[in-house]
Amino acid sequence: MYYKMMMVFLAILLPTGCTHIGPTTVPRDRFDYNTAIAESWKAQTLLNIVKLRYADMPLFVEVASVVSGYTLEGSVNLGGTVSSEAAVQGDFLALGTAGKYTDRPTITYAPITGAKFNENFMTPIPPQAVLFLMQSGWPADIIFPIVVESINGLRSRQAGGSDQRLGDPEYYYLVSLFRKIQQSGAVGMRIIKETDRKNTTILFFHRKNISPEIAEARMEIVQLLGLDPAKQEIKVTYGLIAQSNDEIAMLTRSILQIMVNLATQIDVPVEHVSNGLTIPSLPTPAGEAANLKKLVQVKSGPDKPENAFTAVKYEDHWFWIDKSDFQSKRTFAFLMILFSLTETGGKEGLPLVTIPAG
Repeated sequence: MYYKMMMVFLAILLPTGCTHIGPTTVPRDRFDYNTAIAESWKAQTLLNIVKLRYADMPLFVEVASVVSGYTLEGSVNLGGTVSSEAAVQGDFLALGTAGKYTDRPTITYAPITGAKFNENFMTPIPPQAVLFLMQSGWPADIIFPIVVESINGLRSRQAGGSDQRLGDPEYYYLVSLFRKIQQSGAVGMRIIKETDRKNTTILFFHRKNISPEIAEARMEIVQLLGLDPAKQEIKVTYGLIAQSNDEIAMLTRSILQIMVNLATQIDVPVEHVSNGLTIPSLPTPAGEAANLKKLVQVKSGPDKPENAFTAVKYEDHWFWIDKSDFQSKRTFAFLMILFSLTETGGKEGLPLVTIPAG
């Protein structure tokens, strides 16, 4: 009888030894870590923008790796005593179980400093990247006000710093013309490999099937930029002023410049300005081009917001972007894309901080 009972217990326990916990954790962990890293990335970016608004030092720490390890241990003790009929103690059966489950993720953080910080955050975004973004579907009226400081001498708005300015009206009208042509599909680009191994980016306008409205918009662009109307292909270079009438010179911003420009548009508390913690920015412009010039709306207040896309606390105040503010969320998402665009890869020589999170 006891032999049969032991066989039943073993039959129940054996299948559990063949069960794997790893596959069942993939759907949960993959999305949980994805969400956690994305939320922390947004909060870190907003915090650094706010810190720049207060002339504080920004610092970026990236999640270099996540190693999640699981351990499941179990043991079963089964014992007994079969006594004779004359024994006083009688028969005895003992069954014992023990289990141990351990979840011990290891997350590695890498501060972005030194040469990598200079290359990723202080190097201007290449003009060809601006065209690549347009080709990939990002609207010109988002790309240009954020990335392009000036185009053939026409300058965008600068809300803070030593170069405060409202921006040239022609710049924003030019952006609207680029957007119109972009929507029509009548503009393209290609890259030419020169003999000196340098790449030259060419912007061209399609000659066929162009509507009169788009042809007129193209001529307005040509006039605003001082281009030769007979040229169908225009060279795009980095710079303030074009050297010829078949060239577009784009003075682009670095990631750090973009963040500073966005920081100046934060609605800071009045008492912070009066106390000297920060300085006032240019007022929000009015008129038809206002939606182009106001890139992001970051609100502030003493209480934590309930419906925020992302929120951080700094100087005893909360700063946030509303979840219902689509334009600001789109600008913020575009900034995240630019981070990835300037990522150079390679983490050799970086100081690492490894924190066992379990």
